[in-house]
Amino acid sequence: MIISQNTKKVNHIGVKGEVCYTINMSEIHYRGPVVLVVLDGVGLRDDSTGNAVKQARLTTLHRLLRQYPCAKLGASGKYVGVPAGDVGNSEVGHNAMGAGEIVLQRSAAVAEAIQSGAAFQSQSWQDIVARLTANHGTLHLMGIFSDGNVHSNISHFEAALKQAKGAGIEHVRIHALIDGRDVPPQSEPKYIQRIEAFIHELGDPDYRIASGGGRMVITADRYESDWSMVEKGWRTHVWGEGRQFGSATEAIETYRREQPNLQDQYLPPFVIAENGAPIGRMQDGDACLYLDFRADRAIEMAMAFTYHDFPYFDRGQRPDVYFAGMTEYNEDLHVPEHTLVAPPRFQHNLTQFLSDRGVSQFAISETVKFGHITYYFKGNSHVALPGEETAEIPSYTEAFNTRPWMKTAEITDRLLAALESEKYQFLRVNYPGGDMVGHFGEMQPTVVALEAIDLALAQIITKVNQLGGITLITADHGNAEELLDETGQPKTAHTTNPVPCIFVDNTANAARYELADGDFGLANLASTIAILLGQTPDEHWLPGIIRPNSIN
Repeated sequence: MIISQNTKKVNHIGVKGEVCYTINMSEIHYRGPVVLVVLDGVGLRDDSTGNAVKQARLTTLHRLLRQYPCAKLGASGKYVGVPAGDVGNSEVGHNAMGAGEIVLQRSAAVAEAIQSGAAFQSQSWQDIVARLTANHGTLHLMGIFSDGNVHSNISHFEAALKQAKGAGIEHVRIHALIDGRDVPPQSEPKYIQRIEAFIHELGDPDYRIASGGGRMVITADRYESDWSMVEKGWRTHVWGEGRQFGSATEAIETYRREQPNLQDQYLPPFVIAENGAPIGRMQDGDACLYLDFRADRAIEMAMAFTYHDFPYFDRGQRPDVYFAGMTEYNEDLHVPEHTLVAPPRFQHNLTQFLSDRGVSQFAISETVKFGHITYYFKGNSHVALPGEETAEIPSYTEAFNTRPWMKTAEITDRLLAALESEKYQFLRVNYPGGDMVGHFGEMQPTVVALEAIDLALAQIITKVNQLGGITLITADHGNAEELLDETGQPKTAHTTNPVPCIFVDNTANAARYELADGDFGLANLASTIAILLGQTPDEHWLPGIIRPNSIN
């Protein structure tokens, strides 16, 4: 393999000005495909305590880590365009893989717009204020209710409350999607008390929590896998239907007494009422601001509020509510129409790059991660590209700790069939178990999830080897490797640990390259994949992870 060095230095966020290499692939060629396997939520961590990746019997993965070149990739903070120290997540991780460069992500862009005040100078916020002032209406704030900063941040609720008070908005009702997934599993009523204290500091205006429920029970479905969740949310938040309590804290404490081990993310819906009447039922002339900045668990409720034709459930007599999102949740269709902050733009995506060059592609996962390996990987786009095919395996609707193997076998069967067809040059697959089961913070089911995936890895590698291709194994962020926090309690959130990038190459090409020196992250994968596919990487991308073998 011949490599010519470009003398132009590259300055990107999260890298140290590495030299960009242009690789002439005339001496390297794969008879078979390049396959990217994303082990969702499988990070690298040496300590075996609370580490399902270490404790599981992963015969294949552990062997690959020993026998093949493995780079450690940054998958949090600066490496994926979020604030330093913030955990990675599936959205930003897949964005970075496909983008090839560091793009300021929604969490960082929204935080900046909140801090500068730009979010509240937007036309949408001005429209909200004008509407509510004219109608003496109520502002409804909705979203995942914590400081996890993966989908939302409670400080943005506080900023909106402060701005509402300053604008003279008389009534605010909060519809809280209780987290326990990106934060500790039983961290409420901490956030409820924080908001109530904040409202008190504002002078006790008529601002109150009106409804809520666990994010995995109501409202926050994703990829249209369970519209009944959204319907429950609609009835809870919009109509005020459901089990009534005098306060949100009373609701949490009651559910805790009834089910002491119940995680926040699975709390049943609740409605706050006075004299038997819900205090937060939505009315004509009101406005609703959805405060999530991440799209996947917000888009379906946005559709319910804004779509004229809506076949998913009966919304009843839909109130005339002005709906705005923190940002766009579908950037192809610009949904919702009204937003406070513009979404990030990905201009040089790997999938478009390969499509333009006639490289055939295939992407697959089950429903809960299908949008990650497609929509997010493609730079937040649903647009089908020439030469690209996808396959979605329907996920179970039961809790994943009761079905920890998930749809691993079905995904693998479909992927093997795609490989057998020899139609595709680049294939990408996401196995969700390490993340979706890891979010319960339970060792045994997470081990089962990983062991099922390990069996799949053995089958994939065997097939790719037969075809004369290469398998790259990586992850979008950590989770399963750290299921206990520093106090020994279950940890359900993502981690800041690095993730692997294993080059399983059993062809003659393996002797022609080695891992390059550098501080690499997920965004370095695009150039690496392009190189392995015989393409010169886009000039905007970060450099690849490989270089010519020094012994050649």
